[in-house]
Amino acid sequence: MSFFSFGQSAEIDVVLNDAETRKKVEHKTEDGKKDKYFLFYDGETVSGKVNVTLKNPGKRLEHHGIKIEFVGQIELYYDRGNHHEFVSLVKDLARPGEITQSQTFDFEFTHVEKPYESYTGQNVKLRYFLRATVIRRLNDINKELDIVVHTLSTYPELNSSIKMEVGIEDCLHIEFEYNKSKYHLKDVIVGKIYFLLVRIKIKHMEIDIIKRETTGTGPSVYHENDTIAKYEIMDGAPVRGESIPIRLFLAGYDLTPTMRDINKKFSVRYYLNLVLIDEEERRYFKQQVWGGKNKSEGPRGHPRAVFAEEAPALT
Repeated sequence: MSFFSFGQSAEIDVVLNDAETRKKVEHKTEDGKKDKYFLFYDGETVSGKVNVTLKNPGKRLEHHGIKIEFVGQIELYYDRGNHHEFVSLVKDLARPGEITQSQTFDFEFTHVEKPYESYTGQNVKLRYFLRATVIRRLNDINKELDIVVHTLSTYPELNSSIKMEVGIEDCLHIEFEYNKSKYHLKDVIVGKIYFLLVRIKIKHMEIDIIKRETTGTGPSVYHENDTIAKYEIMDGAPVRGESIPIRLFLAGYDLTPTMRDINKKFSVRYYLNLVLIDEEERRYFKQQVWGGKNKSEGPRGHPRAVFAEEAPALT
């Protein structure tokens, strides 16, 4: 909006053509709350109308042009003065002149490339928005409309299980396996833990989902870890030869897409920690790195998939 709001002689609004039928989804805002936004996918056309309404009918509004922009932008919170735009499209709606009555302007951005998924994190935000502007000599009048973009994936052809043995020499030896290595975020992680050697008095076992957000490059890299979930899988001491089943439903957790080196600005990864706690409150854990995108069935039934890869064993 104009900085000098009392000087505005018109209001501007952006309305999508399919606003009544287009799906809306919840998306986290910078303050941690969730609002609903119109959902788009890569390659979809974005069209609508820009309404310029004069506050004082009959009084003319001089301007230096009216335009609409479609912007994809990354903002690093520690560098708020610089916005990194990876998509920037502009359409001129009116040449310089004057408006003597309220007007509506049509716009259309055809088959717009939207390469990344919308994301709001601890230190970074990736957003898409429409911005309509009435250009004036002293103070522009503008209005932004945010949208949310989801990216889609195909189911992997190969999705092998993960099996690993970890332990502490002569004290603890366990084997764990997960039924597959790639998950979507409405999926269920199914697995099993086998105790091959137990000489530690274990009293508790849990699986933690850890989210790690990495921003910046080189010496200016920042890491933020956030524990998304703690899931208890055992309470009590195991014995040699015992096996513990794992069934973890991902749909109940607030998971965001795995993002790898997005526009060379940030990454988001997830870690599945297997944690054992003994009677002296010492913690033993094995970390499995995995990642993903929220599952949301797209126009052709494609999932927003999770990809996982094996992490080195921790002994």
